[in-house]
Amino acid sequence: MSNPYAKLPGWAEYGLIPLINLVVAFMVAGLVVLLVGENPLDAAYHMINGAFGRGEYIGFTLYYATTFIFTGLSVAVAFHAGLFNIGSEGQAYIGGIGVALACLWLDQTMPWYIVFPIAMFGSILFGALWAFLPGWLQAKRGSHIVITTIMFNFIASSLMVYLLTRVLKPLGSMAPQTRTFAEGGQLPKLDWLLAIFGLDIGNAPFNISFLLALIAAFGVWVLIWRTKLGYEMRTMGHSPSAARYAGISETRIIIVVMMISGGLAGMMALNPIMGEQFRMQLDFVQGAGFVGIAVALMGRSHPAGIIPAAILFGMLYQGGAEIAFEMPAISRDMIVIIQGLVILFAGALENMFRPAIGRGFASFGQRFPVAAQKGA
Repeated sequence: MSNPYAKLPGWAEYGLIPLINLVVAFMVAGLVVLLVGENPLDAAYHMINGAFGRGEYIGFTLYYATTFIFTGLSVAVAFHAGLFNIGSEGQAYIGGIGVALACLWLDQTMPWYIVFPIAMFGSILFGALWAFLPGWLQAKRGSHIVITTIMFNFIASSLMVYLLTRVLKPLGSMAPQTRTFAEGGQLPKLDWLLAIFGLDIGNAPFNISFLLALIAAFGVWVLIWRTKLGYEMRTMGHSPSAARYAGISETRIIIVVMMISGGLAGMMALNPIMGEQFRMQLDFVQGAGFVGIAVALMGRSHPAGIIPAAILFGMLYQGGAEIAFEMPAISRDMIVIIQGLVILFAGALENMFRPAIGRGFASFGQRFPVAAQKGA
């Protein structure tokens, strides 16, 4: 999207500003920890140790990060076209239906490497179709994408409840979930990957969907910066009037971008459904679509920034559980507060320090104009 602030060097835009936001978020979180009478340094140690202290912890961290990579990419693609897709949560829900149907159909007769691409296609198709409707409503009827995607999240949640209680639930079962998939519906773990570094992931559900997430990140980079469609998307995001003057169809871009965004969100369902739960359960998304907004903002809507931002939030989820276990005074609700602070400073307040940093660079350029010109 267009940027009303002065242009900064790439290392400051994609590195310095997110780092400052993150440091401030953790400083404020440290004050919250102090208020309950605990040592912030001890909390920081338990968080880092709980996320990276053992191979199993790293496996859980990367498992959560996989989910956030998909949803972060989903939000980022829409950002580049000037669209604020808040519907990744619902699109992931509906994408999960595509995954579950493929597994329920083929898991007992086909191996996982046959079921996996079919489930992946189903997740992309269902997620894209669910995002098509809000995109069409904005492109054709002028409905605001933020409002429609929020409403579609609620519809998706209600639809999921209906399907898991009335349609997909096995006979005689009381739990709102599908039956457990056979081996054909279960993704293999990536234990061999961490074993290269001498790490044992234990019971962590770190699976091959992580590799798919990395491939998706590379694909998004190619799409945005190496294709005609990507150029049209960025043009639309920076200046819709210029895009229209250049003959770019705003209707086409909105609908296509929303479908790509929805497809990426739908792929998120592969990780928990086929990689951990081996069934589709109610609330399997667990807010990952909203976390994807913060991941995309912190990563500056670039795949190279989204991946480490997703790992950071994976650390918050896994390390936060360790803090709650080791420091009873810090409840699970307080961990949510800490995560919320990171989302606040990485998302809503992402530009809070930008004016001061911009003035600092301008002042530096006035003091050392020759050096600044050479650096440019």
